[in-house]
Amino acid sequence: MESNKNYQVLLYYNYVHIEDPEGYAAEHLQFCKDLDLKGRILVAHEGINGTVSGTVEQTTEYMEAMHNDPRFADMVFKIDEHEGHAFKKMHVRPRKELVTLRLEDDINPLQTTGQHLSPKEFYDAMQDEDTVVIDARNDYEYDLGHFRGAIRPEIETFRELPDWIRNNKDQIKGKKVLTYCTGGIRCEKFSGWLLEEGFENVGQLHGGIVSYGKDPEVQGELWDGQCYVFDERISVPINRKEHVVVGVDYFDGQPCERYVNCANPECNKQILSSEENEHKYMRGCTHECRVSPRNMYVKEHGLTQGEVQERLEAIGESLKQEA
Repeated sequence: MESNKNYQVLLYYNYVHIEDPEGYAAEHLQFCKDLDLKGRILVAHEGINGTVSGTVEQTTEYMEAMHNDPRFADMVFKIDEHEGHAFKKMHVRPRKELVTLRLEDDINPLQTTGQHLSPKEFYDAMQDEDTVVIDARNDYEYDLGHFRGAIRPEIETFRELPDWIRNNKDQIKGKKVLTYCTGGIRCEKFSGWLLEEGFENVGQLHGGIVSYGKDPEVQGELWDGQCYVFDERISVPINRKEHVVVGVDYFDGQPCERYVNCANPECNKQILSSEENEHKYMRGCTHECRVSPRNMYVKEHGLTQGEVQERLEAIGESLKQEA
């Protein structure tokens, strides 16, 4: 009987000069389509950043082909087993930056970056009382799962992180700084930026959270919750010793690890919600989103205005409030 885990999801990046990102992106898209891969890949002058899914055979062929290109000969692939594709389509897009920091003076991680720490080194360093751990991801990623005791910057996008650090230097001054992200790519630049800002002792989790969870020694210890991923899986488990739920339902504050997007496409905010609350609140994160004429939940379920009004009344709201 064929295993239901005959697909793989690859996560990878490599900072290396690519002469013609536009030309390479078009050529690479065709190559991926020929292999029947699906996923999202960014190509820039500074390198490549991607995540793709396909059968074990297809993804193995892809990794071999990439390693045969001198530019990507040493590129590390993080591999997750999966029961099918983790994406609907295949995109390869040229970009100015692999991760969007938009600094006045860009950081080249090949020249300036923090000390790479193995999972065990990171695990040990986290427990030093003179150390602060900064999550380099967005707030909704942190809310689903994070390292125990890590600082949660109040940011919605990566490019907001430098300003947040400058405004909160007092939390970090004089400490050893550790930083981490999903696969490691954001930390390559962020840790370099921290060094440029005058922080002297900066370490980053090599290979990111994903590698930390697979490490046979640490087994994801000191990670609470799940790790947010940018594909149809939404989240993956990390801590193989214990599972502590840290996510809370947006509506009632109960433990929750299920993300949905607000049904109002003009909002589209990601919220943690149980199935019960998704139906109760029509997947709207605010009253305005619930009564929006564009509410996709109302359309998907074919709700009449009367049925919408019934649900609003059940949660103590009314369509009249909109007037």
